[in-house]
Amino acid sequence: MALSHELVPTSFSLAAVFAWGASDFLGGFASRRANAFLVTTIAHASGLILMWTLASATHAPFPSGRSLAWALVAGTSGGTALAIFYRALSMGRMGLTAPVAALLGAAIPTVFDIFTEGFPGTIHVAGFLLAGIGIWLISRTEDGGGAEGIGLAALAGVGFAGFYMGMREAGDGSAMWLATFTRTGGLIVTSMIVIFTRSFREITPSGARWGMLAGCLDVTGTALFVRASQTGRLDAAVVLTSLYPAVTVLLARLILREHFTRWKAVGIFAAMLAVPLIAGQ
Repeated sequence: MALSHELVPTSFSLAAVFAWGASDFLGGFASRRANAFLVTTIAHASGLILMWTLASATHAPFPSGRSLAWALVAGTSGGTALAIFYRALSMGRMGLTAPVAALLGAAIPTVFDIFTEGFPGTIHVAGFLLAGIGIWLISRTEDGGGAEGIGLAALAGVGFAGFYMGMREAGDGSAMWLATFTRTGGLIVTSMIVIFTRSFREITPSGARWGMLAGCLDVTGTALFVRASQTGRLDAAVVLTSLYPAVTVLLARLILREHFTRWKAVGIFAAMLAVPLIAGQ
């Protein structure tokens, strides 16, 4: 029975990994041909419309004002971080940005959760460490490039951490409504940046379509993460969902024919080994 209980949040987390990994690939791809903040604004708008429609159609119970306020805070933090992340991807610094953002984004809420919910078991800790190694190997740069993107990576990571912790504070409200309001917060910030920089036309029709699809996948991943954090520990949900670079790297290899090193293969294998350790008792 205990194992079955642990599998529920793990399943939500792994589904979020695939949704977020695919979303980041599409968002990064679209941002190569458009303004990253405009792409992110389109993504937030499409995600908001999708989740609003689903929440209304299913008559999901409307969350409390406190839950919605925290969802807006989380969305503002995560939505801005996503735009920064897309910006880094469009600059061709995926190998530098992804590991720093993913690891920092996972480490901050994990430490916070350990202090608030208690230290996890030894097996869980081993899984966290193995997942961290996997995330780094999956995303590490192989070309010996410079460190110009470290600042953006760290900033994005802090923003992602703020999203994770904000969603935890949002409580047990409807995942679809909470995901909807995260997109509201992110949309407000990125649209203001687009207006201020007057970058309304810096996108192609295909870029807009990819941005819309990325937004739908991203908000779906958010709803899945919310359910994972509601049904299990925050640290486990954060570490597992931070494995999303594995999906992004695989898609880049399959679709864009990007170079796939042995270290990335080792990283994916380490990430796969980490899953049962984190999910187990």
